[in-house]
Formats: sequence, structure tokens, C-alpha cells
Amino acid sequence: MGWLSKVFQLDPTGVNWPRAVLFLDIGLVPLMVFWAIGYEQYLLSALFGLLFAALADPGGSYGHRASHISLFALIGAGITALAFGLGGQAWGWLVLAAFAVTLVAGLAAAFGVRRFVNAVLLNVWFIAAVGLAFNLHHHARITSHTWAQVLAWAAGAALWIVLTFIEWLIRRREDRSQPIAELPGDTSRKKLTPPLTTFAVLRALAIAGTVALAFGLDLSNGYWIPIAAIVAMKPSLEQATLVSAQRLAGALIGSVVAVLLLLVPAGEHGLKLFAVKRGLEVVALVLLMHGVGVRFLSYALYSAAIAAGVLILVDLPQPSNYSAEGNRVLWTLCGVSIGLLVMLLAALLGKRHTRAPAERA
Repeated sequence: MGWLSKVFQLDPTGVNWPRAVLFLDIGLVPLMVFWAIGYEQYLLSALFGLLFAALADPGGSYGHRASHISLFALIGAGITALAFGLGGQAWGWLVLAAFAVTLVAGLAAAFGVRRFVNAVLLNVWFIAAVGLAFNLHHHARITSHTWAQVLAWAAGAALWIVLTFIEWLIRRREDRSQPIAELPGDTSRKKLTPPLTTFAVLRALAIAGTVALAFGLDLSNGYWIPIAAIVAMKPSLEQATLVSAQRLAGALIGSVVAVLLLLVPAGEHGLKLFAVKRGLEVVALVLLMHGVGVRFLSYALYSAAIAAGVLILVDLPQPSNYSAEGNRVLWTLCGVSIGLLVMLLAALLGKRHTRAPAERA
């Protein structure tokens, strides 16, 4: 009980509901737009483009912010095109792409902590987009165009740029600090040490392996394995055991919540299925909002809210059925377990690298 209390320990000073409500207000814009035009399959791309553009906002003068967010959005558009372009291809290409994207994200630490965080955000989006692309490709009644997914991502990021411009005018063109001050802002170059390089390779191999398991074996809902693994793994080697446990617990809880909610449309048809799916989209948006609000209240609850919201949006195009729920829980456990093993192996390798110089001395 003492260990569990630490994992789910709450810090009331870390709650930021104004930020969460702001995200909900903005997120309702793409939700209503896609409801109106009838293309909800592009909603997840737009929401992630909006959310990650806000997270990547460096603050400062408007020109500085707009240029950096635009560059981030451009790279994200390329990631989106890669994910949805390969969604229906042979699984070997998915494995290769997952390895390359994850490895580059890990090695981005050489360009500063801030750029490393942005690279990890895009890495998470790539894994989620691959799962969504695979799901949509095997859905006979829904058509998903790669160019439209890229446009949706870009539109979400552009929405944040427009909102920051309006805010800049309202504030009489005053500079503003980084919107999410808790994220690191350091952009100084770092040396890629052997432990960091090793850990980047381990993460890339782990994600490539989970993608191979999911798509190579053609597992039903197997894309839950890499999604759970990328959520569960800490993005850097300098991780604490407590933080790793919080990520693992959050990934598992979020997956269970998503499974239970995805039971709701099971067996429904016609207009009732349509209404239930629209309701679950709102629920997913509210979950993401809570993730934004409780990010520094509880890392475990934050991970749970984000994982649940993402998994619901990924699986909504495919109506749920009761037999699929057991697979989803099983694949989540597999993904979380793989993430745990990678973290343990990285910790052991880190201790070995630390001990080696001491022994030579």
C-alpha cells in the first residue's frame, strides 16, 4: 500500500483547469467541423496537431513562436503522411519506419532537451497514427485519404497559430512566456553519451518489435501493443523507478477504461450506433482535457487519461464487439510488459556504463 500511495500520490498545486478548459474549448472546433462535414475519421489527426502544436509552443515573440510551431507542424505533417501512407502496406515497411522514427526521436537529445521532447511527441503521434491508419484501411465502409489526414494535422496546428496571433493582438503585441512552463525549454546542444545512444537504440528495437508482433502476426487489435509500449516507456534514460511505475500504471488503467467504454457500441446498429460513437468522441475529448489539467497533479492519472482518450479515438471507426475486448486487455498487458523490460534493461546498462569508468579509475 505504501508503494501504491507513492505511485498515485497527488500534488494539488499541479492542477491547471484553466489550461484544460482552454484545450476543450479549442478542441471543440475541429470536433464540430468534422461532425458537420461528416468526416470524423480525420478528427484524431486534427486534435493531435492542435494539442502537440500547443505543447511545442516555445513562447517569446510572435514571430519566434510562429516559425517554430510551423516547423514542428511541417515535420508532423511528414510523420502523418508516412504513417497513413504505410498503413495498408506490408508489415515489414511498418517495422522499418517505426524503428527509424523512434531512433531519430531518441537521438534528438543531441539538439537540446526541448527539441528532444518535441521529437518524442511526434514519435507518440506516429505510433498512434499507424494504429489508426491500419484500422481505417481494414474498414470497408470508411475511406481515409493520406492527403486529407495530413491536411487535418496541419489544420489543427494552424488553428493554434491563429489563436496565438489573436492573443498577441489582444495583448497589444506583447511577448508571452512558454504556454506550458513546466515543459523544459533548454535548446543547448548535448553530447550523445554511450548510455543515451544505447537507450535510444533499445527503444527503437522495442517499438519495432512490438510493431512486428502486432502486424506481422496479424493480431486482432494488435496495434494496442506498440501504443501501450510507447506510452509506458520513459522517453529518457535519466528516469526514476517511481516515474516508470506511474507511466506503466497509467497506461494499463487508461487501456482498461478505453476497453470498458468501447463496450458501449457493441451490438448497436444504425442511428443508435451513430449517436453512441459521437458521444464517445466527446468523452475522448473530455479525457484528453483532463489529461491536460492533471498533468502535474498525478503523472499516473495523466498517463491514464491520455491513453484512454487516444485508444478510444483510434478504435471508434471500427465498432466494438465483446470478443475483441479480451484481446485489447491482453495486448495492453503485453505492451506494458515490453516497456517495463526495456526500462529495466536500460537501467542495468546505465549502471554498467557508470561503473565502468569508476573501475578504470
